[in-house]
Amino acid sequence: MLTIDNLKKHFGSVKAVDHVNLEIKEGEIVSIIGTNGAGKTTLVNLISGYIKPDSGRILFLDKDITYAPPYVRIKLGVGRSFQLIQLFTNSTVLDNVRIALFSKYGMIRRGLLPADRYSSVTDEAIKILDSFSMSDKKNLTPKGLSEGDLKILDIAIAFALKSKLLLLDEPTSGVATNDKFKVMDSIVKAIKKEGISTLIIEHDMDIVSGYSDRVIVMHEGKVIAEGKPNEVMENKEVKATVFGIVS
Repeated sequence: MLTIDNLKKHFGSVKAVDHVNLEIKEGEIVSIIGTNGAGKTTLVNLISGYIKPDSGRILFLDKDITYAPPYVRIKLGVGRSFQLIQLFTNSTVLDNVRIALFSKYGMIRRGLLPADRYSSVTDEAIKILDSFSMSDKKNLTPKGLSEGDLKILDIAIAFALKSKLLLLDEPTSGVATNDKFKVMDSIVKAIKKEGISTLIIEHDMDIVSGYSDRVIVMHEGKVIAEGKPNEVMENKEVKATVFGIVS
């Protein structure tokens, strides 16, 4: 589904992404781990089109999207959530999802009219909220949600854009320890139901181990290891560079 071929992005002398190669298969959940400054967010910014690479290629569904703008990638099915959540704070949970659907269907101007006139969009938005166990909160505004529910709503909006690949930037950051598994359970249940491929930046190793099919480890812009979570966690180089454990 996604192929990264020899991708490079340097900022002056900083090698943020340094000749990275990787693939994500259809329906696969992959986590990227690494210390701060390893290049994880830069890689996701390159995939989503927010910055352009110095060299290399990005292929999505066999299309070269290396220099395509973000809106083209969104139309093709690349969705993204951010570490800092971006929502319409004065609109309800339901309206936040409906706005995403109006945008996807080219109906954004119609969104200025009462949204209930478009019952099919409303029905679809409610089904999406059901998938994320959020329909009971549809009439609340984001101000009335917990940090965990805000994260779930942010990802539900990316989901509403008919994403085939979701890029999730630390979906449990800022979430209370007791709630982080609830957040991930809701997210993973929804994306597995639809068979959506997912790339997750995550620091929490419990989340990485519990929800990833595969883990990619970055250090100083390079991929230094990849494989099943248990295999990667036992890798000596990963232990030394990421966790500071020298045996």
